[in-house]
Amino acid sequence: MDSSLTDQQQDKYRSYLHGEGEKNTNWKLGAPPNYDTVNKLFEEGRTKIWPPASLEEKVQNLVKTWEMEMFNKISISDYKSVKLQNFTVSVNGRKPLSLEEIRKLGGGYNSFMQTTLPENLRGYNPAQETEHSSHLAFTTAFPRGYAFEVIQVYSGPPSIVYKFRHWGYMEGPFKGHAPTGELVQLYGISIFEVDDEMKILKVEFFFDRGELLGGLIKGEKLASGTDQAALSCPFLRNTGSPSFDGYA
Repeated sequence: MDSSLTDQQQDKYRSYLHGEGEKNTNWKLGAPPNYDTVNKLFEEGRTKIWPPASLEEKVQNLVKTWEMEMFNKISISDYKSVKLQNFTVSVNGRKPLSLEEIRKLGGGYNSFMQTTLPENLRGYNPAQETEHSSHLAFTTAFPRGYAFEVIQVYSGPPSIVYKFRHWGYMEGPFKGHAPTGELVQLYGISIFEVDDEMKILKVEFFFDRGELLGGLIKGEKLASGTDQAALSCPFLRNTGSPSFDGYA
């Protein structure tokens, strides 16, 4: 962490966010994201507090850093948590995707929510969403963010296998469904292949997308156009990835 930065500029859980090494980074919102809101959610709701410098803490911070870069840096060349050559991400055993292929699908949310369900049963249909629309859908539903923690690490480098938990409170509408204010959680398993410098070579995720969507579509159906009215609210429109701890 850069000692020249003030406490307000630093982030306790993410690298490659501030400092001299990021002075030429192109950010999607024009500046480095601020994770104060989701960090608060994380600290209040986490079930594990890992010892400093433990493998569990290192893995947790590596995942948070990678997801920060995935969702907020415009240029793939600015990603510093991964080994760019031959890097891939796969979800639930599907075809591994390069960073360019992920972008063609509409970014992180869409790539993580791929499904073979019939379109009328999807709840959220990534085939009909853009990077912008998917971003608004999830960040509006979770205005305080969607926090992430490592529950357990089963094996260390070079093949890191860990169990994770994502959680947030549905305090905004989602795809025509009213907010419930309830806790929405997602558990899963992930594998990170890393090199000797802890740069990520390959990522695999295994989780049930229905566990997330079930909590988002249980609210009452809203009148047509209500979602868009919410998205026009300056507060909700600007919450964005900075208040997110990774994908949704």
